[in-house]
Amino acid sequence: MRTRRTATTLALATAVGVALTALPASAATGVGDPYFPDDGNCGYDVAHYDVRIAYDPARTDHLDGDTTVTARATRALDRFSLDLKGFTVASVVVDGVPARSFSRSGAHKLDVVPARKLARGAVFTVRVAYAGTPDAEGWHTLADGGANVAGEPHSATSWYPSNDHPSDKATFALTATVPDGWTAIGNGRPGPTTAGNGRTTFRWNEDRPMATYLSTVAVDRFTVHRAQLPDGTPVITAYSPDAVIDPAAEAEQQDVLAFLASKFGPYPFSSAGAIVVGAQKDPGLGPIALETQSRPTYSGGIFDAPVVHENAHQWFGDSVSFTDWRDGCLAECFAQYANQLWEEHKGADLDTGFYAAEVAANRDDPSYWSTRLYDPGAGRELDAALYFKGSLMLHALRRTVGDEAFFATLRRWTAEHACGNASFPQFEALAARVSGRDLTGFFDAWAHGTTVPAKEFLYPGPLAPLAGR
Repeated sequence: MRTRRTATTLALATAVGVALTALPASAATGVGDPYFPDDGNCGYDVAHYDVRIAYDPARTDHLDGDTTVTARATRALDRFSLDLKGFTVASVVVDGVPARSFSRSGAHKLDVVPARKLARGAVFTVRVAYAGTPDAEGWHTLADGGANVAGEPHSATSWYPSNDHPSDKATFALTATVPDGWTAIGNGRPGPTTAGNGRTTFRWNEDRPMATYLSTVAVDRFTVHRAQLPDGTPVITAYSPDAVIDPAAEAEQQDVLAFLASKFGPYPFSSAGAIVVGAQKDPGLGPIALETQSRPTYSGGIFDAPVVHENAHQWFGDSVSFTDWRDGCLAECFAQYANQLWEEHKGADLDTGFYAAEVAANRDDPSYWSTRLYDPGAGRELDAALYFKGSLMLHALRRTVGDEAFFATLRRWTAEHACGNASFPQFEALAARVSGRDLTGFFDAWAHGTTVPAKEFLYPGPLAPLAGR
């Protein structure tokens, strides 16, 4: 869900990041995403981000940053770019040597000419020191001076330089220094906390590759609760001072994760939990709910529907990420259907309840069906149709192939593409392979069509009695 408006590491990132180099390069420096052609850079594959920031809630318009990016050149590079919005860049150092030059271009490019050309296959580091006002697209100031990062499709460029495209996933280390009395929460597992001179430094490490828009930091006077899953995975939940703490809802996180694991396969990360932020300084931002990796972000409090949705994303969207932004259904369709599965788990009849009611209410509304679920179009990459029409599609697919094949497909999908990238056409092929059925007509009607599906696809198998309603 979106807001409303190291050798081992290198080997792993290279293995899961191959989709980046498969995308066509645009005339600019981007990876060539059909919707965001200037995002990212196709000349290298990032393995790891080491992001170091300092933030003082008494000065909400300022952030100091020092980020080191470790990457492998996928072609010989005499220049390359990173994505970063705003800030004054003080220095850029490549492999320990100051860059020959660096400059800004376009809306979010930091263009770098290294002192020495980088050979294809070379592992290199680029360190960027910067300071200034973080961009409000991803960086949100809280009413008490704290801050949090959340945003989709973009948020990383608001606070650190990156290869900002989901196809280039990397591990992530965060070091955040804040005044004493404040806490910084990030992705993954916590590291050592140190203090001195009136400031405290918090460290977090996400050891599974992560798409840049899923990275986060939140700074507030948090109350932090710690628990663990039965397998020992830590569950860390942080509450802003004005957030609602509901022990029952907090405990239910673990029930939700166990339920989702029973449907989708083992939980994919080494940490879980939530960041629950309080009131925003800008009331026009609206509520926040985002599947920030390993620790989803929520506004004000947590309850079961968002907890199910954002944690379902840990499998669909976070562990298995998009190849490009045409693939939004791979996240939102599945996370929304997870809410229906949870309701079924609690006793709901999805056929006669959810499905029948949703189809009946919208069957004669052409606008409901007019958006394609795969490749919905630039500016519609997270269209509401992915949530609602998409959830219906998955229930219809389940009734078409049967429960055994449907859930086997989901588990194989999350296993075969774990910590990597995949496309919606790949999901179509897997569903056909697992079920042993030709699903071309089904997906043409549901995922690629712009009208209400024909009756055979709208009311397959056990749903057929609903056709006469």
